[in-house]
Amino acid sequence: MQNNIFSTLFVGQNLIKLKDVDSTNNFLKSLASNSEPLPEGTVIMADNQFAGRGQQQNVWQTAPGKNISASIFLKPVFLPLSKQFYLNIAVSLAVSKALSEFLPEPVLVKWPNDIYYGSKKLGGILIENTLTGTSIKNAVIGIGLNINQQEFSGILTEKAISSLQILGYELNLQDVIGQICLHLEKYYLRVKAGQYDFLQKNYLERLYKYQKTGLFKQNGQVFEGKIVGVQDNGQLILEIDNRTEVFNFKEIEFIHT
Repeated sequence: MQNNIFSTLFVGQNLIKLKDVDSTNNFLKSLASNSEPLPEGTVIMADNQFAGRGQQQNVWQTAPGKNISASIFLKPVFLPLSKQFYLNIAVSLAVSKALSEFLPEPVLVKWPNDIYYGSKKLGGILIENTLTGTSIKNAVIGIGLNINQQEFSGILTEKAISSLQILGYELNLQDVIGQICLHLEKYYLRVKAGQYDFLQKNYLERLYKYQKTGLFKQNGQVFEGKIVGVQDNGQLILEIDNRTEVFNFKEIEFIHT
């Protein structure tokens, strides 16, 4: 099923809704690999994603028909590989800004791209780039958000939250994805225009625990540090004992207190 319902130039203008799918990212990558060109901005949205994936092959769990399981197709061929984290920044900002329009408090981005409300996870983003030579041929952006889920099981009870739990009522999923598409298009065009300073500034303003001292763990060792920035390649900059150190993805983890 396809609809053109969003007030955007291209993101979401080709919207494909699915009942069940293993992974919206896998489905979209399969579409993109076909010989027929796929329009940039194509969005896949599924009621039930039964094999969704998070970062580092983590499994994303979601109640059927209650949450947002979507993937968006972009062609950032203009973006140098050294700046590819700015696509991550654009998507993170779009999701956090869109959700903030529905929720009473600002939605934050936990480095590199988890979506947080307070100290709990509201969702996550998984970007899979296809490279050709020294450029990005296309990007498949997976977005999983806890919207109308009433409860979580096991350890997720303490770590996750949904907008339903925050607001006490359900949101229209199509309204939420429409706002995400609108904001993503705006930030994506800023990436295309090379407005890296603007994007960096806005990302830091939305960054969870930015300029706040907290506990981190690396190789089993817990230490105290303060997030002071993020490099162009996405590495996290921490201030530790009056010196700065940089860390790659999954090299350290936050310790919640």
